[in-house]
Amino acid sequence: MTMREYQVTGMTCGHCETTIREEVSQIVGIQSIDVSAKTGKLVVTSQAELDDTAVLAAVEEAGYGAVRVP
Repeated sequence: MTMREYQVTGMTCGHCETTIREEVSQIVGIQSIDVSAKTGKLVVTSQAELDDTAVLAAVEEAGYGAVRVP
């Protein structure tokens, strides 16, 4: 299991959270997604190794920016 945290820019409300959750949930192997407009954080847990490029692309597809938190 892999857990990664990302800082998301541009999120301001629950609709933003839902949009990001919907895009990221399409990545194969995702087990859980915790996204908060209040903190600007996205935490993704996957059954297998997580592809940061895929997560960042999904967030971008949703209309937001993101960087992985080391």
